Amino acid sequence: MNVNKLKEKSVFIISLLLTLIFIVWGVFFTDNLTKVTNSIYSGSIDYLGWVYIGTTFFFVIFSIYLLFSKYGHIRLGKATDRPDFNTASWLAMLFGAGMGIGIVYWSVAEPVTHYTTPPYGEGYTLEAADVAMKYTFFHWGLHPWAIYTVIGLALAICQYNKKLPAAISSVFYPILKDRIYGPIGKTIDILSVFATVFGIATSLGLGALQVTAGMHSIFGVPNTLIVQLIVIAVATVIFLISINTGLEKGIQYLSNAAMIISFAVLVLILIVGPTMMIIKFFFNTTGLYLNDFIQMSLRMTPFGNGEWIASWTLFYWAWWIAWAPFVGMFIARISRGRTVKQFVIGVLIVPTLGTCIWMSIFGGSALDIVISSENHELAKYIADNVSLAIFTFFDYLPLSTLLSIMGFALVAIYYVTVADTSTFVLGMLSEGGTLNPSNKIKMTWGIIQSAVAAVLLLSGGLTVLQTASIVVAFPFAIIMLFMCYSLLKALNSELVIQTRKKKVKDYS
Repeated sequence: MNVNKLKEKSVFIISLLLTLIFIVWGVFFTDNLTKVTNSIYSGSIDYLGWVYIGTTFFFVIFSIYLLFSKYGHIRLGKATDRPDFNTASWLAMLFGAGMGIGIVYWSVAEPVTHYTTPPYGEGYTLEAADVAMKYTFFHWGLHPWAIYTVIGLALAICQYNKKLPAAISSVFYPILKDRIYGPIGKTIDILSVFATVFGIATSLGLGALQVTAGMHSIFGVPNTLIVQLIVIAVATVIFLISINTGLEKGIQYLSNAAMIISFAVLVLILIVGPTMMIIKFFFNTTGLYLNDFIQMSLRMTPFGNGEWIASWTLFYWAWWIAWAPFVGMFIARISRGRTVKQFVIGVLIVPTLGTCIWMSIFGGSALDIVISSENHELAKYIADNVSLAIFTFFDYLPLSTLLSIMGFALVAIYYVTVADTSTFVLGMLSEGGTLNPSNKIKMTWGIIQSAVAAVLLLSGGLTVLQTASIVVAFPFAIIMLFMCYSLLKALNSELVIQTRKKKVKDYS
C-alpha cells in the first residue's frame, strides 16, 4: 500500500486499531476495563456533568432558532433538487435510526422505574407518576432530536450545498478551510467513528438483552449471557446479508416495516388498554413537560445527591451525543432536496411528538395498571427487570400473546435496522465521506461493532454500556459546540450565494 493510499485510509485504520485494542482489553482484562471505565465515568459525572447539561440545552435553543430563522427557505442541494424519499419513508428511516431499539426498551421500564424511585419526592404516589411521565418525555423529547438536528443539518449543508465529502470534518470547513484534510480533520473523523462505535454498541447490547428477554417470555428460551451473545452473532449474520441490498431497498424496507408494526402495536394498545387514561396522560404530561422544561434542562442538584441525574439524564445526553455522528450522517444522507425549515420540522418537531405519543401509550398504560391495582411488587419487578419490562406489561393486557409476538418482531427489526444503518454510516466515515461505501468496509464494521457490544455485555452488562457511552461522548460534545458556529457561517454563506443568484435572475 503506497503512502497516499495509506493517508486515504488513515481514519479507517486508526479507528479500527483503537476499537480492536478495546476489544482485546475487554476480553482478556475484563475487570481492569470495568474499573477504568467506572473511574473515568465518576470523574466525568462529578466534574463535567454540567458540560452535558449546558451543551444539550443549547442545542435545543439553537435548533428552535434555526426553525424560525432567515435560513428556513434554503434548500439542501440545488434549487431544483427534490427529496429522494417520500415524507413517510424519510420519517420512518430517521426515527428508526434516531431511537429504534431504545424507545422500545425503555418505554415501559423508565416511567415505572421513575415511579418507584423518582428524582424527587416520594415513590409509589400519584405525584410520582406525574414526575415519572414528565421526565420520560424530557429524556426522549426535544433534547435528543435537537442534537440530531444540529449535526444532521450541518452535514447536509456541507455535502449538498458546499460539495464537500460526507465526513464530520467537512462541517468545519467554514472555520478550518483546507486543514480539514490534514491531521486536525482526521482526528475529528477518528473521534466521530470511535464515538459512533460505542454509541451503537450500547444500543446493540440493549437490543440483545431485549431480544433474549422476548425469546424467554414467548418461547421459554433461557435468558442468559450465552444466549445474548448468540443473539448478537445471529443478528450480525442477518444484517450483514441486509447490507448488500443497499440504502434504497434494505434499510428503507426495514424502516417502513418497523413503522407499520409500531403503528399497529400503538393502535392495538390504545384500543385494548385504558384509552381515556392514555389520552389524559398525554395532555397532562405535555403540559408538565412544557411548563417545567427550562428547570429540568438545567437541573444539577448542587446541594444534594446527583446520583439520579447521573444515572438517567447525563447518561441519556451522553448516549445521544455518542449516537450523533451516526444518526446525523444518516439523516443528512436521506435529506437532500428538503429546505432547512422542512428539515428542522421533520427532525425536531415531528419525532418529538411521535415519541411523546409512544411514551404516553406504553408508559401511561403501564403506570395505570400498576396504580389501579396498587401492585407495588409489579412495579418493583419491572424496575428490576428492565429487559423483560415490555413483555411483562403485555401480560397484563388483552391479546397479550399477539402483542408479545408483535413486540418481539419490532425489537428484532429495529435491531437489524440500527445495525444496518450504522455500518452504512461507519463505511461513509471510514472511506473519506463517500455516499456509497464499499460492502467490504461495511461488513468489517458490522462485525466489529457487534464484537464491541459482546465485550461490553461480558464486562458487566448495562452498567458498562452506560459508562462507556458517557466516557466517549465528552470530546464529541465539545466538537458539536464548534459545529454550531461553523453551521451558522455555512448558512450565511449559502444565503449570500442564493440572494446573489436571485438578483441576477430577476435582473435578466
